[in-house]
Amino acid sequence: MLPLAQWPLAERQKIIGVFTDIDDTLTTHQAITAEALQALADLKAAGLAVIPITGRPVGWCAPHALGDAAHGLPAWAVDAMVAENGGVAFAPKVNDENGFQPLCNKREQLSKIYYANASYLAANQLKMRQVAELILQQVPGSALSGDHAGRETDTAIDYNEVHRLNPDQVAQVVALFEAHGMQATVSSIHINGWIGSHNKLEAARWMVRRLFGRDLDAELSQWVYVGDSTNDQVMFEHFVHSVGVANIHRFAGQMVHWPRYETAAERGAGFAEVARALLEARAA
Repeated sequence: MLPLAQWPLAERQKIIGVFTDIDDTLTTHQAITAEALQALADLKAAGLAVIPITGRPVGWCAPHALGDAAHGLPAWAVDAMVAENGGVAFAPKVNDENGFQPLCNKREQLSKIYYANASYLAANQLKMRQVAELILQQVPGSALSGDHAGRETDTAIDYNEVHRLNPDQVAQVVALFEAHGMQATVSSIHINGWIGSHNKLEAARWMVRRLFGRDLDAELSQWVYVGDSTNDQVMFEHFVHSVGVANIHRFAGQMVHWPRYETAAERGAGFAEVARALLEARAA
C-alpha cells in the first residue's frame, strides 16, 4: 500500500463518488464520530455520491439512513445505504411508470429495497436459521451477533464485538457456512453468511445502476472504495482507487487483496482523511 498522500491530484479530481464500509471505517468503537459524520456531509455538499455498504443489518442501518428524531439521530448525508453485504438497501424511490429518474442529490425519502425477490428470500430464511443453529452447536463459545434480530437476508456470528472467537474457530464458522452452500465473509466484528450471488461489489453495481442508470464497471476510475478488513477484499481487488484506513493492518495475516492506498489515521479519522484529500482536489 502507498500512503494516501501519494494519490495523484489528477486522479482524485476525477472522482465522482465514494463507496465505504461502516464498521471500523466510518465508526470508532461502534459509533460514528462527529468528524466522520461531517466528512460525509462535506462530500455530499461538494457534489460527490456517497454510498456506505456494510455487513450490518438493515434494522441497524434504518435510523442512520432515515434519521431518528425521537432519539436525536440525524440522517447521514448519503445517497443510499446498503446493508447485509448487499442483500437489502435504503435507496431513493424511483417512479417506474415514468422511467428512470436520477434522484440522488435531491435527498428524497429513502425506501427499503431488496436485491432478491420476496419468495427467494422467504425460501432461504429457514435454511439460514438452521445453519446458524448448527454453528452454535458445533463451535464452542459461538453466539449470534447482538444485532441479529434486525437481519432479513443474512445471518451473523459475533467473533469480535462482544464475544471472542480465535482464528481457528472463525475458520470453522466460515467452513460451516460454505459447506451448506452459503457465502461467508469476515468483517472486523462479525462472520456473515448468506444465500445468493450478492456481495459488496454486486451491491455497488446495483446502486449505480439504480441511482444513476449507469454501469459502474464503465466508470471505475471515477469511484473510490474505503474499507478496513478482509470482507472488503472484493472491493480492493476490483476498484482502481481503493483506500484502507490504518487499522487494516490488524488483518495483515489474512489479506490477499490489499487496497492501493492507506490513511495515516484509523477508523473514522482515517475516513475523514480520505474526504479531505478528495475535497482538496476539487478545490485545486
